[in-house]
Amino acid sequence: MKLPNDVREILARRFKSKHREWLKASLAEIGLDTSWPLEIGLDAPTEQNALKQSEGVRAWISRWKSWQGPGVLVWSDRRWRSLGTQSIPERLILNNPTDVAVWIGEGQRWSRAVDRFRLLIQRWPTLADVLPRHFSVLADYDDSDFICLSEILSWICSNPNSNLYLRQIPVAGVDSKWLESRKGLVSELVTAIQGPSSGDGDFYTRCGLRRQPQLIRMRILDPELRNHFGGLSDISAPWEEIANLSFKPSHAFIVENLQTGLAFEELTDSVVIMRLGYGVDVLGRVPWLQQARCIYWGDIDTHGFAILNRARTYLPNLTSVLMEEATLLDHRKLWGEEKVQHSATELPLLTSTEQALFRSLKDNVWGQQVRLEQERLRWDVAWRAIKIAISEAS
Repeated sequence: MKLPNDVREILARRFKSKHREWLKASLAEIGLDTSWPLEIGLDAPTEQNALKQSEGVRAWISRWKSWQGPGVLVWSDRRWRSLGTQSIPERLILNNPTDVAVWIGEGQRWSRAVDRFRLLIQRWPTLADVLPRHFSVLADYDDSDFICLSEILSWICSNPNSNLYLRQIPVAGVDSKWLESRKGLVSELVTAIQGPSSGDGDFYTRCGLRRQPQLIRMRILDPELRNHFGGLSDISAPWEEIANLSFKPSHAFIVENLQTGLAFEELTDSVVIMRLGYGVDVLGRVPWLQQARCIYWGDIDTHGFAILNRARTYLPNLTSVLMEEATLLDHRKLWGEEKVQHSATELPLLTSTEQALFRSLKDNVWGQQVRLEQERLRWDVAWRAIKIAISEAS
């Protein structure tokens, strides 16, 4: 016998699995949606069961008599030989998704989502297939965020090739922080509005906006090389400008973390490039790097090796330093935990020894998701290894 709380649980599961489908169907004219009404049987007892649990049946009937809520509760008379005629709640009929939403305490969210869905569809009918996937946006955005979303869509569609930076967009309430956190949503909706031809490329391409220049931060470690740049030793500039520098260092270190690069001391005919992360793709666009001996030093964790693997796509002769098992084991007391490991099981551009260490980290050979951040290494040990790498290349 289903009690009101049992029905609420059933409806909550149904709402969770069907609310997006129901939202799209809310556009249908009354009478065209054949999925309603929804009936929930209450598992009324037989006479035999009622005799076995008479107190439970009376309590069940009482609960439904005192029930108040949306929908229609259908009662039926049962003529039982031993108990006489009894009026029993048989089933609950709900006429629409609003009834379901109110039953489970989601009435306001559902009503807000439907109103906003219809408002946006009136303006951009092609969003009908996309918006249901973003039910939480429609249901949970506060009014100011929803207005911003509507206005930014309108502005981008009216200015599809503005070539402006995010902060230049003249829409009240929309700043770069607001838009950065919603790039995926805005990009998807703009593509749906403008059609398949706008679907190629990333957020900036689809929305006709100008991306911030990708900067390379580099330190020139050789005083003689610095003389070519007015003595500058620490340079941060768009990659195009770095690529066009007219000098040819013999050695280029690529390090994962900023402070590691800042700690580098002077080295003859050398530079160090810092904190690119997975943005190492840009290295393939720097001609003078192709003529230098490039050495990568990253964290000993799965992402450190994934970045090394990616960098070798653009710098095939890239070697690594301080990313071997001995370094890891010598610094056991300084290990941390990598919160989320890289998803790959094999990285094809690693050497056999690098691949073996990567697999050992993935397999938790030394502990749960072990990592050694490069800043944790003793600097005297690290600097000695770096100078040896330089001498071996000479």
